[in-house]
Amino acid sequence: MSAIEQVEAACYQFPLDEPEHDGTLSWSATAAVTVTVSAVGRTGLGWSYSTPAAARLIADLLAEHVRGRDVLDVPAGWAAMRGAVRNFGNRGLAMQAISAVDIAWWDLKAQLLEVPLAGLFGRCRDAVPVYGSGGFTSLTDEQLADQVAGWAAAGCRGMKIKIGQDWGSDVDRDLARLRRLAELAGAGVELMVDANGGYSIGQARRVGHQLDELGVVWFEEPVSSDDLAGLAELRGVLGCDVAAGEYAADGYEALRLLPVVDCLQLDVTRCGGYTGWLRCAALAQAYNRQVSGHCAPALHAPVAAAVENLRHVEWFADHARVEPLLVDGLPEVRGGELRLTGAPGHGMRLRADAGRWRIS
Repeated sequence: MSAIEQVEAACYQFPLDEPEHDGTLSWSATAAVTVTVSAVGRTGLGWSYSTPAAARLIADLLAEHVRGRDVLDVPAGWAAMRGAVRNFGNRGLAMQAISAVDIAWWDLKAQLLEVPLAGLFGRCRDAVPVYGSGGFTSLTDEQLADQVAGWAAAGCRGMKIKIGQDWGSDVDRDLARLRRLAELAGAGVELMVDANGGYSIGQARRVGHQLDELGVVWFEEPVSSDDLAGLAELRGVLGCDVAAGEYAADGYEALRLLPVVDCLQLDVTRCGGYTGWLRCAALAQAYNRQVSGHCAPALHAPVAAAVENLRHVEWFADHARVEPLLVDGLPEVRGGELRLTGAPGHGMRLRADAGRWRIS
């Protein structure tokens, strides 16, 4: 078709008014590493939630394996990028960088073909179900109520909060906050929790039994996602679905998780972009498992619309805040669903005023 001419990376940082916490981590800002890939007057956009180091990796190494390749040859470029990082690790930071490039490349390809990305992938649905996510352990009761009200206004039929506060040291507060969520959400809303691996196996089992009594349907990372035996044990004794996978970087890691989870989480900004996400979703289909898009809701919309075994996409509070500051053309959340825009590519472009957030 035509060769890719330019690959450029940048990093944008969006500070919070006050720090946020989950069970094992706190943060005061969210950083997005963007990539633009250009050919014949068109530009594709991708991004990953990472650090400035990912932007340097793209500029210093990955770009040379992309420039000059045919716009249609995304799989060959993906393989070349993955091979280029072999000697210093092809997961973590490196895969976050590859993911951002891959997303931008697919966006460019669809633009030049003048089709929406969901159509290029092969559409299964016209809208993508989302659930409300946030509920940080640092929130006051009033702040949690405000989040829940926003999710309800958007029609979310599932809502998730963080538990496992301070590495599982305050289970009583965890459960009290969950009961408060149930009161705020009301009937007909699926209750979901994320411990971010903060519990020991014994704690997670005991807490999980109480979650079952409270009607919780989703227990995310009750123990570390590296603890495959622990996930398997909990899945065998709990009624709520055990979920994990947000850190999976490739099909090998997805394969290790599939036997021990009820739903595989996949993050398009961490698992190799759209190329990696579709491959991992296909593996999950072979295991009769559903997949759920982790965070980055706007980026997940087109690829989530293209897989049969989708459960939902996480409408994460931090990224729902950042994405309107970073890009125009976001898919609308209405009636508990992300509505695809129908524009060529994914339809999003950097905002004209996004530069005020740029740090590198």
